Amino acid sequence: MEEELRDMKAHKAYYNMLHFVSEAQQGIPKLCPCGSITKEIVDEEYLPGKRYFICKDFENDGMHFRQPWVMGMQQEVKRLKERFHSQEKLLRECEALKGQVRMLLMRVAELERVR
Repeated sequence: MEEELRDMKAHKAYYNMLHFVSEAQQGIPKLCPCGSITKEIVDEEYLPGKRYFICKDFENDGMHFRQPWVMGMQQEVKRLKERFHSQEKLLRECEALKGQVRMLLMRVAELERVR
């Protein structure tokens, strides 16, 4: 029974790691889930000239990054666009608040002159 429980826990950990790897491959990966750094390589064997982001210690076991360069760049650009739009929205809100503060300062100045 204990052996079966250990085996079940090992399988669960393996599937959790696979899920983590698949979810983590968004944008340009900095670190592989195994802890190694990722590097950019150009394939020389199968598809000459194709670029990848790949784990330094890559093994084809599903636990390491090997992501096409184009996909990583597209996801990174999409992420940066979303961040830019949120910053732009925040800036517009700040401009609106700045106008409201100016209006309130003018009202305060008028009230002080009336006294």
